[in-house]
Amino acid sequence: MAVDKFITIESTAVPLPIENVDTDQIIPARFLKATTRDGFGENLFRDWRYDKTDQPKTDFVLNQDKYSGTILVGGKNFGSGSSREHAAWAIHDYGFKVVVSSFFADIFKNNALNNGLLPVQISDQFLAKIFEAIDQDASAKLKVDLINQEITIVSSGEKEGFDINSYKKECLLNGYDDIDYLLNKKDKIEQFEQSRV
Repeated sequence: MAVDKFITIESTAVPLPIENVDTDQIIPARFLKATTRDGFGENLFRDWRYDKTDQPKTDFVLNQDKYSGTILVGGKNFGSGSSREHAAWAIHDYGFKVVVSSFFADIFKNNALNNGLLPVQISDQFLAKIFEAIDQDASAKLKVDLINQEITIVSSGEKEGFDINSYKKECLLNGYDDIDYLLNKKDKIEQFEQSRV
């Protein structure tokens, strides 16, 4: 599955200042029956977004018109729990391109990177600054620069770097999945094979 190229995103953000958000809260197990990646976004945070009669809960952030954008800002330890890849699918299918937290569960982080969703891990202190900026102004923008591996609070200019696996960075910059990456290296692979004959 090729993904959109990711270089720089500047967007408003949706704040979810809750720690230890696990994959069952992101996409409840009862919605894992589909065999394709499409449609999971409609059930993202389903039990937090809707009541038992399927009516939107007005106090949940995704149901509040003042928040929008392609960046989700979560609390510490985002994506813990089971290893379901569907959690990354649901977040990406909803329209988010970036998830920001001060800590990600390793399996969620890898699943996100494999599905064109950039997990940006920053310090607790900088995460608090981002939440404060959004709290003061729901239209506050964040800029995520993958080439330079930096996230910036646009209004103040404050920024912090983040780490990313160099292979996954190349894949995101070029819109590759693992197969696309190998196909892009086809000539070099063939040359190597011929040199061994």
